[in-house]
Amino acid sequence: MKVGAFLMPSHPPERTVGEGQRSDLEELVRLDRLGFDEAWIGEHFTAAWEPCPAPDLLIAQALPRTERIRLGPLGHLLPYHHPIELAHRVAYLDHMAEGRYQLGVGVSALPTDHALFALDASGGRNRKMTFEALDLMVRLWTDGAQEFNGEFWSMRETRSDLPGLGYHLAPLQQPHPPVAIAGLTPGSANHKLAGEKGYIPVSLSVDPDASVTAQHWEAVVEGAKRSGRTPDRSTWRIIRDVYVAPSDAEARELAMGGIMGRCWREFLLPVYLGLGLGPILKRDPSMPDEDLDLDYLVDNLWLVGSPETVAKRVMELQEQTGGFGHLVAVSYDAAEEVEAWERSLRLLVEEVVPACRTSLDASRPSPRLEAAG
Repeated sequence: MKVGAFLMPSHPPERTVGEGQRSDLEELVRLDRLGFDEAWIGEHFTAAWEPCPAPDLLIAQALPRTERIRLGPLGHLLPYHHPIELAHRVAYLDHMAEGRYQLGVGVSALPTDHALFALDASGGRNRKMTFEALDLMVRLWTDGAQEFNGEFWSMRETRSDLPGLGYHLAPLQQPHPPVAIAGLTPGSANHKLAGEKGYIPVSLSVDPDASVTAQHWEAVVEGAKRSGRTPDRSTWRIIRDVYVAPSDAEARELAMGGIMGRCWREFLLPVYLGLGLGPILKRDPSMPDEDLDLDYLVDNLWLVGSPETVAKRVMELQEQTGGFGHLVAVSYDAAEEVEAWERSLRLLVEEVVPACRTSLDASRPSPRLEAAG
């Protein structure tokens, strides 16, 4: 099991954009130094708690300051980008990263983003645009500029009698950088596409008993059958909120009383409930929304506690989902609690993950997670 981080990136609304950028860069440097395998950066346009409309710019700044960590957006919201232009930016950044880049894409879920771009998302239009855009990008990288006539975008060949003109900017990683796509709901078309195309499946995991998250992998398997692929669970990323401290009591106090608790209380919980996703968070569908408080979250959704407790919770998640290869911890703007936050990250890397690997090695005949079947 490998470990990564997901920077939404979240910042309290009173933080200036510049302060938030500096905090994000410091976090990426910290993650690299502590031994995280990867970090993903979100993209949103109308969320004050997530003020990052251009994760590729943050990645470009972080690359020369880091040494080994893989970086990528999670994800570029494809309905708002022309796929040919974005394919060039991705290829260019892939060369800058010298192999440390991976591309995450998203369909766009926030209704305010839809409104800003005058996007009618009814009938899954945003998802259709995303899938078509990604198809065009991959075709350009693998086959060059060819005739493409889609519902939303088109492409033409670039033949010219003039010297040096035509499509030429292929990515460094061949045939293209790793592609990831995230999903939240059971039977997600995103996860089916990941299975069909061999992309990296990412699960936003917020269900208390992981039964919904387990269904994410079922969608990957269903999609893989379309193309005759055998999906590999070791590529599956699961995103969770994590806070580790020497004792359960201290970890609980820090998680609830710090930026993690504030972000959920002021932003994430109201958004989940407003989008009608509250049932995913609940152990009992009849549970009233007002019972979704921080005490419930720390007990049911977050992985919070001592290294022993968190390792146990991670292994329970492994068992409940059937096994996954990457635990991706949500990163927060911990400017007011840097020492405790860095300690949490260090304990995750140095104590929790090794304990989980030992347990996994003892329970499986091979360190490679078995493919789904």
